[in-house]
Amino acid sequence: MKSKVVANAAEALAGLKSGMTVMSGGFGLCGNPEACIHHIAQSELKDLTIVSNNCGNQGRGLAALLKNRQVRKVICSFIGGNPDLSAQYLAGEVEVELNPQGTLAERIRAAGAGLGGFFTPTGVGTKVAEGKEVREINGRKYLFEKPLHADFALVRAHIGDKFGNLRFYKTSRNFNPLMATAAKVTVVEVDKLVEVGELDADDIHLPGLFVQHIFQADHENPIEHRTTRDQRGAAASPLNPPARGEQ
Repeated sequence: MKSKVVANAAEALAGLKSGMTVMSGGFGLCGNPEACIHHIAQSELKDLTIVSNNCGNQGRGLAALLKNRQVRKVICSFIGGNPDLSAQYLAGEVEVELNPQGTLAERIRAAGAGLGGFFTPTGVGTKVAEGKEVREINGRKYLFEKPLHADFALVRAHIGDKFGNLRFYKTSRNFNPLMATAAKVTVVEVDKLVEVGELDADDIHLPGLFVQHIFQADHENPIEHRTTRDQRGAAASPLNPPARGEQ
């Protein structure tokens, strides 16, 4: 069997072309495939359709591709923390397809499960329903949503073995496992790459069956700005750590 392990994002994304659809895991800036995003930002790729919860946040993550004008369309559930996406959408430079967050997740899951779509009550009677089939089932109206597929899925995991079996770090799991199942090619960057067998079978969140390329990344995985209260004068604990820069 051909090895799934590659040296870096450039090798893993060699087949990515302009105009393709790319799913990218992450929620805000948690669980973003930063190494893959950085590589695309340094490339000449353009006219990409990005499927992501928010396509970057606070000018970071996928927002780098927006800044470079590499994105044609975004399919997402949230714009509020992304001024780059908001500005380009209002200027008519980027097409945005908003989905309720649960609907976005289920559309991705449906693609990975090989389903032709599903009915949901979410969005009935709103702009979300425009142009879509509405059916009454047991006295309640439901909206038909189609599955979301992609050419590439970009995934960030905490630990992965050389077959592609993955374990995610807490909430950074978010959309990552779903997207891995819904793309023709899944590229995974991991904090730690181990040998097959080092991950306990019961500790695997996503089986390597869905992974085509995997590499160990050296990019940071940032999170949003801290919004906790001033910690000075408060007793430090695991739930109440010292403020940044303090000991």
